[in-house]
Amino acid sequence: MSDGFLVIDKPSGITSHDVVARVRKVFNTKRVGHAGTLDPMATGVLVLGINNGTKLLQYITEGKKRYLATIKLGAATVTDDKEGEVLKVATNSEIASVSDSAIKSYLESLVGTIMQRPSSVSAIKVDGKRAYDRVREGEVVELPAREVTVYSLEIINIARSELGIEIDIDVACSAGTYIRAIARDLGVALKVGGHLIELRRSEVAPFSLAEAVTLESVSQSNLLDIVEVAKQVLPSRVIDLLEKNELKFGRSLPASEFSGVGIAITGDNELCALIENRNSGAQPIAVFVKE
Repeated sequence: MSDGFLVIDKPSGITSHDVVARVRKVFNTKRVGHAGTLDPMATGVLVLGINNGTKLLQYITEGKKRYLATIKLGAATVTDDKEGEVLKVATNSEIASVSDSAIKSYLESLVGTIMQRPSSVSAIKVDGKRAYDRVREGEVVELPAREVTVYSLEIINIARSELGIEIDIDVACSAGTYIRAIARDLGVALKVGGHLIELRRSEVAPFSLAEAVTLESVSQSNLLDIVEVAKQVLPSRVIDLLEKNELKFGRSLPASEFSGVGIAITGDNELCALIENRNSGAQPIAVFVKE
């Protein structure tokens, strides 16, 4: 059984679940998951866990993300992106009144920890049902704002035409940040409407487009080693044979030097367990070695 990770450069026009379904066939396993959904229109880094790799995906999902995006000012849509029905279109004079300095000032104000209201077509569940499903069924959904962090936001280009203003940005942010919401809120702030027309995820820490392969070329040879990836994501502790045997039976070890979740590995680089300091010491919360 193959355990590990794949970094896919997701193409536009398919869902993240479509990617998972194809990879399941390549690896002949149902145990495939992803670390953070990409919308069908979006492209770029999609990290997949294969078999035991799925047990580590939540720790990758929680990490930093980076996106290249294009915002269009001049119209608002129901989905906050180009796929949705247009709600409002600004006049040419309204668009012309928006200055580059106003665009820059607002976007620069987003850097730091902010409260952001997620897009109504996000994957967040409302009473057990995903928000985007409720919107597709005709419901009006407005999700509560939540705290996110924008580490950096660089404006690459501002282009003007008769159809509106297009702004290319490069954003590094925490998990849970919605780039569509940035486009929407910029349009609201400047009173002309805004939505996302391009989105490419360039990083899901510690992975970038440099490691990504196309969906068509995926094979066993692209699988990244589960231990090497785990060591990049979580603190590690080297254990001996006696400690390995204790973990096999779900028993705790003496407390680790690190706090939070970490990995227990042997001297020859075998991943034995996910461990976390609790009352009785370093307790296994997921065991990879078999009895």
